[in-house]
Amino acid sequence: MPSSPKFFHSRISQPFNPSRSTPLILTFLLIGISGFIFGFTSFLTSSHNYRCSNNSPPRSVRVVWETSNNRNDNGGGNAVVLDGEDRKERHKVMGFVGIQTGFESSGRRRSLRNTWMPSDRQGLQRLEESTGLAFRFIIGRTNDKSKMAQLRKEIAEYDDFLLVDIEEQYSKLPYKTLAFFKAAYALFDSEFYVKADDDIYLRPDRLSTLLAKERTHSQTYLGCMKKGPVFTDPKLKWYEPLSYLLGKEYFYHAYGPIYALSVDVVASLVVLRNNSFRMFSNEDVTIGAWMLAMNVNHEDNRALCSPECTPSSIAVWDIPKCSGLCNPEARLLELHQQESCSKSPTMEPDD
Repeated sequence: MPSSPKFFHSRISQPFNPSRSTPLILTFLLIGISGFIFGFTSFLTSSHNYRCSNNSPPRSVRVVWETSNNRNDNGGGNAVVLDGEDRKERHKVMGFVGIQTGFESSGRRRSLRNTWMPSDRQGLQRLEESTGLAFRFIIGRTNDKSKMAQLRKEIAEYDDFLLVDIEEQYSKLPYKTLAFFKAAYALFDSEFYVKADDDIYLRPDRLSTLLAKERTHSQTYLGCMKKGPVFTDPKLKWYEPLSYLLGKEYFYHAYGPIYALSVDVVASLVVLRNNSFRMFSNEDVTIGAWMLAMNVNHEDNRALCSPECTPSSIAVWDIPKCSGLCNPEARLLELHQQESCSKSPTMEPDD
């Protein structure tokens, strides 16, 4: 069917008028440029937002205690997270490993990050995903401004710390340990909470296998157990009671370099008031005394105190010469070069 004359005339016969077409062309050109600018700006904005949304929240956090006096060095009250992500839910892991460290131990941390503990966030994330374990260095505070400034630089570089609001000194290790368990419980929904020192060589894969083992007792105190003399008052020297001299067993507790408490045990510690705890000079003895009072199940595992790397060793340190590795900065690197330490396959734990 032929086109109507009107339609044909409007498409072909209308004469071209430059004076009328130029404004129309300029209008379309301006619209096109504006659209391009708008689209490019939107792309940049969306790309920026995408990058921000993919930035993980800070892994290093500071925990203080919600009390009438935040300078309570007993680590009492409820844990409050500062300088980190706004955690509405606790992070779910199978085990949380708190590596106890201090301001004089930067060399140890450097050696650890060059051996079994990844030094980058992505590496830590992969380790957590493969083992179900989260790792953080645990440290308190100091009035030394230069040391705190150095710590802030290290946090900015590695982002692998959990800071507790308690003075960092050897005499307060039992208080720091209690503060650690309370802070870890507030941040992580974990089946086990592991206290480890920064001078041991650890196999995270084997530790994961050990913690994943089925247990019939919900309150478990897991470590390399020892028997020894009890400590009475922190101000007094230790003594050996008559029962010990007669050969009777008592005060079964774990060596301090590494041990683990199940979630039910830590939950019980969290709700107790701090002034109900008896503090001894030694941190491992203090924890052991609490575990006796709670009537937990003591699980002895010698792989947690191995003097050398074996196919089943989990934690290697120079027992009984040192409470950890002797000269740990160098020894950590030496052990990591041994195939029996870093590359041997993981064996199934003994029942």
